[in-house]
Amino acid sequence: MPASIYKKVGIAAVIMMASVFLSRLFGLFRLMTMAYVGGRSGDVDAYQVAFVIPEILNHIVASGFLSITFIPIFSQYLSKNQEEQGWQVFSVILTSFGSLLLLFTVMAHVLAPDLVALLARGRPDSLFRENVVRMTRIIIPAQILFFSGGLFMAVQFAKEKFLIPALAPIIYNLGIIAGGFLLGPRIGMEGFSWGVLAGALVGNFALQWWGAQRVGMRFSFRFDFRHPDLKHYIKLTLPLMFGLTMFFSMEIFKIFFGSYLPAGSIADLEYSLRTMLLLVAFFGQAVGVASYPYMARLVVEDNLQQLNELLNNTLRYLSVVIPFSVLLMVLRHEVIFILFQRGKFDSVATGHTATVLIFMLVGSFAFAANTIVPRAYYAMQDTLFPAIYGTIAVLLSIPLYLLGLKVMGAGGVALALSLSAILQVLVLYALWNRRAHNHGSPVYLFYLKMMVFSAPLGLFLAWLKSAALSGIGSATLFGSLTRCLIIGAVFALIILATGYGLKIKEITELADRVREKSRPS
Repeated sequence: MPASIYKKVGIAAVIMMASVFLSRLFGLFRLMTMAYVGGRSGDVDAYQVAFVIPEILNHIVASGFLSITFIPIFSQYLSKNQEEQGWQVFSVILTSFGSLLLLFTVMAHVLAPDLVALLARGRPDSLFRENVVRMTRIIIPAQILFFSGGLFMAVQFAKEKFLIPALAPIIYNLGIIAGGFLLGPRIGMEGFSWGVLAGALVGNFALQWWGAQRVGMRFSFRFDFRHPDLKHYIKLTLPLMFGLTMFFSMEIFKIFFGSYLPAGSIADLEYSLRTMLLLVAFFGQAVGVASYPYMARLVVEDNLQQLNELLNNTLRYLSVVIPFSVLLMVLRHEVIFILFQRGKFDSVATGHTATVLIFMLVGSFAFAANTIVPRAYYAMQDTLFPAIYGTIAVLLSIPLYLLGLKVMGAGGVALALSLSAILQVLVLYALWNRRAHNHGSPVYLFYLKMMVFSAPLGLFLAWLKSAALSGIGSATLFGSLTRCLIIGAVFALIILATGYGLKIKEITELADRVREKSRPS
């Protein structure tokens, strides 16, 4: 593959990695604020349930997939120097799907009580459901802002402009934090709901409108249902609307099955899930977002071999998530203590969340890999194939949730989330290898080696913590920080020694980049 492509992907990945990591970091501050204000309580559960209907609305119009479905269409016009026609398609999609979403938003607002009763069947308490409905109705309008903002970001991505879209999740999280800090003391978790709406308005809509204008956006209201590219867009989008993707099913099942557990269990799942996704975001999500425009270009250039090479190399890099997940498993109690134990989040909540985190981390490498594998299909403008097989994998995982719920409670639901994620990404990658004649055996073998290496590493670190560091208590902030620093330093030395000793480029290149970035300019 030409070095210029790798360089551009690298620059874009750095921007998006910073964005995703900062957004996750601010998301973590958001969770810390939630933990301080709400602790591990039914009110926090209600706030999480309030996102289910908005998530479904978001999924119906495929707002989260706008970059994936729209970029290939818009990029074709750019490559043919037909930008004006590209803006016409942009206007048609924004007008038609925006109107559809507005209709669904009104319907969801009216039907919210019935929908909440269906989605949270395990919590029949009327006060709980009233609280959920009230917050749901506050959050629902934000989906219109996400949809339009998603299109604004897609055109910036297509023009290889990443900075302004990178600010959207950061500002969104800041809005939620501000809502919690300013309104939480007076109206509790409802303050976070108003923060959601404010953050979406500023970060996802207003700022992205400005960014799209900077790259030449030309919008006009257009209802042209016969436009061939609108039909093509619908063809690409329909499978995403009705398919059960990994992240969408995860959010729904987390709430549905969590509602049958004691109060506070949904909060446990949420705190542990977002902690795990911080690790995924650092390694995976940014690389997936940044790589996609270049994947789409390689498809346009009919260069499947280089696309396979990019996919395999990226997956090998993402395998580094595995040993880091083991490190977090060992330090689970200390990490949760440092992040959340303050305000209404007490030691009991720390214990519950730390236990659930173990099972959530089992699937972290699959969540990371899922940020890149489906995008190979999407780059080829094939959304139907991954939607069908992804949905089948989700449905096959339902017995895992039922068994986990019955046998292990919240930990069982977390383990089911992890196993479902592993199943889905394995299926999609295996099918891609057959379809694209991709030689995936080295990637499987590399992941297996990482697991074999990480297992004894985790046992050693656990022994070190319990034996050598037993005199350092974890019931204080100083003690937990000290344990994390010592175990983290030992972990880093072992990883670096192994990486350089065995010449594992995925480790050595990452270390070299970190060292270069840390040098004073």
